[in-house]
Amino acid sequence: MKVFKNLKVVELASVLAGPAVGMFFAELGAEVIKIENSTTGGDVTRSWKLPNEQTPLNTEGYADSAYFHSVNYHKKHLFYDLQNETDKAKTYEILRGCDVVIANFRKSSAIKMGMDYESLKKINPSIIYAQLYGFDEEDETPAFDVVLQAEAGFMYMNGEKGGQPVKMPVALIDILAAHQLKEAILIALLEKVQTGKGAFISTSLYESAVASLANQATNWLIAHHVPQRMGSEHPNIAPYGDIFLTADDKEVVLACGTQRQWLGLCQALEASYLSEDARFKSNQERVIHRQELFQMLKQEIKKYSRDTLLALLKKYSVPVGAIRAMPEVFQNPVAQNMILEEGENGKKVKTVAFKIIHS
Repeated sequence: MKVFKNLKVVELASVLAGPAVGMFFAELGAEVIKIENSTTGGDVTRSWKLPNEQTPLNTEGYADSAYFHSVNYHKKHLFYDLQNETDKAKTYEILRGCDVVIANFRKSSAIKMGMDYESLKKINPSIIYAQLYGFDEEDETPAFDVVLQAEAGFMYMNGEKGGQPVKMPVALIDILAAHQLKEAILIALLEKVQTGKGAFISTSLYESAVASLANQATNWLIAHHVPQRMGSEHPNIAPYGDIFLTADDKEVVLACGTQRQWLGLCQALEASYLSEDARFKSNQERVIHRQELFQMLKQEIKKYSRDTLLALLKKYSVPVGAIRAMPEVFQNPVAQNMILEEGENGKKVKTVAFKIIHS
């Protein structure tokens, strides 16, 4: 689907959040030109390699990591020094004809290089300038994803009971910020169609993180409950997030969000005594007595193999998931259909698509 085939996007961003926005538009047909810093070897994530990666240099002589390819599909890459007047002039020429700029410069750096919104608006009045900050416009503290996971409360509540704070294994704050900036760009594009005017839009990793605290934020703001580390359990629902071992020593997770699903679970397991137990009659009672419930469900689930259990609970419309490692994830035909491939140095490079259905 080439919804944005006539759109020209210039990406002056690096690492994950900004490039993820650029890749969204590239996947949907836009021309995306990524301008990388030639004095530092390009986007820093090119060098973020796993210990076993043996990726050769690309045609420009720069290294490419698997991490880099996660958000840089189908872009044109240029390597410029934006503090060099010749390279800056080349960049300005590209910017004159573009629709959207995605940037994650510090404010002072953007102004110094002449790559801030006020400077670019002079050469392209209808430009949409999408800026991503770490904390906010004035706070230039360096910010990577894990720092925001800590500052916005995610790490405090993530981990096992009594254990240390744990970061999430995906740079989720970057991804959340990318979605928020992407939405802002889409709104600005719609407004441009209606008014012909460009816009300056921005968000920050910090604001995106806080906005995404969702029910954990309202648990504090309304109920004055400070979220605590509780493994994969849910503070408001039970059984939800509890991990069980099946007869063939495979792990599954339950997510009974409604009373009907809870009763379906008891029926599927032929364990009506659980639904009749006063401690488990309502969701709130189950939350209060979650440890007793876990021990009893643990015994029931251990009677079934993983595949048998999944099929059984599906029959009763009970939400359950197998805990799968990456190789098994990509055995799923749906996941396989989301894989994007493009040529790189005579070999195929793979990443995962943003997929929508359009008719």
